[in-house]
Amino acid sequence: MRFAVLLTLAFVIGEAFAGYFAHSLALLSDAGHNFADAAALGFSWYALWIARKPANKDMTYGYHRVGILAALVNAVSLVVIALLIFWEAIERLRTPEPVHGWLMIIVAAVAIGVNLVIGFWLHAGSKHDINVRSAYLHMMGDAISALGVVIAGIVVVATAWHLADPIVSFLIAALILWSSWGILKESVNILLEATPEGMDMTAVQRCIATVPGVRGVHDLHVWTVGPGAIACSVHILVAEQTVREGQQILKCVVDELLHHHGINHTTVQVEVEGHESNEMYCLIETDASAAGVGHAGHHHH
Repeated sequence: MRFAVLLTLAFVIGEAFAGYFAHSLALLSDAGHNFADAAALGFSWYALWIARKPANKDMTYGYHRVGILAALVNAVSLVVIALLIFWEAIERLRTPEPVHGWLMIIVAAVAIGVNLVIGFWLHAGSKHDINVRSAYLHMMGDAISALGVVIAGIVVVATAWHLADPIVSFLIAALILWSSWGILKESVNILLEATPEGMDMTAVQRCIATVPGVRGVHDLHVWTVGPGAIACSVHILVAEQTVREGQQILKCVVDELLHHHGINHTTVQVEVEGHESNEMYCLIETDASAAGVGHAGHHHH
């Protein structure tokens, strides 16, 4: 990730110079897009580094959310860049400027190469982490926008039609907006503690309710803490029984949620039939990620 940031930054400087000398808005907007990517990769790299820091008494869940925040800042910065490109392209359509087609073609071809190489590196990690995925999507979007610049350069060289440059800039800006929307939505949802995407709450409730010994399920909450960390808190109602039996039911609930829904941090409050819920019988907190299926501590009140 660190190497990808440095490589992208070095390339952005070169592309911006080339865009300036070629009078090409498409090259400059691609450089802007690439710069946003360098920032994106920088954020992602920082977030990956900080997420490894262990939890402490001030940050009891650790630093998982830093990555989500980075993805959000990332997406917002892309929207701003896209709007600036739209604005500049409209100006260019009103007063077209002659552009240097060959320079556009050569620099943009190099851009495609750079973006594909970095994208290839990031692809493996992008399946499990929204942060790496946002960086990967940036790279793919960049390769496509650079291809657009190559095509615009070819049109300019072949036909001397200089409007191809701002038109491609429009398309690049639209692509930037489109690629940032998904990340924007997902990161905002995580920060708003929304139910994780693709999680069927009815199925989760059914999964808990079908565990032998569970008489009722209420106050069910599922949310994403950060990449790979899904949390759940739930109250279950059981018949009057020994603490050992309660433990068995609880362990079963935790195992089922981990196995069927990938929820790896479950907190279960066990309530006994016939007792009011404010007479808390037993609060058991288990963390499945800590020890395979998890340890359980219990407190009597």
